[in-house]
Amino acid sequence: MPRAYVGLGSNLGDREHMIWGAVHMLTFSPEVEVAAVSSIRETDPVDLVDQPSFLNAGAALETELAPRALLDLLLTVERELGRTRDGPRFGPRTIDLDLLLYGDDLIDEPGLSVPHPRLHERRFALEPLAELDPELVVPGHGPVQALLAGLQFS
Repeated sequence: MPRAYVGLGSNLGDREHMIWGAVHMLTFSPEVEVAAVSSIRETDPVDLVDQPSFLNAGAALETELAPRALLDLLLTVERELGRTRDGPRFGPRTIDLDLLLYGDDLIDEPGLSVPHPRLHERRFALEPLAELDPELVVPGHGPVQALLAGLQFS
């Protein structure tokens, strides 16, 4: 069964409740087994910096769902938790679920890129991945630990 990694983030409302709500919904999805969840960390916003700080975490999932079907499930969970996309790109959001990795797959098709674009530049996504699997490699970019080390010097 493929292992996928999902980034979870929230900076509106009860942020921790939103993250655990998303994990709970994924746990009860018959096509997904939540193998592990990282600790939750508070992070500063990136790109659009004039907004509340985020809580971020990561989850390791075992699933037989194809990458597109898994993305569709993540988007459904977001909608069910009240996520809207009417604000600015990278703006505040109640919940954000990103498909970061899907096994060793490299996917580049409309609406779906795996590894997630700029994952290798995002400490808030790499740190939970390193916690979940210190030996994890981001296809096309290298080991998570090396990517994190590179961010310390940039």
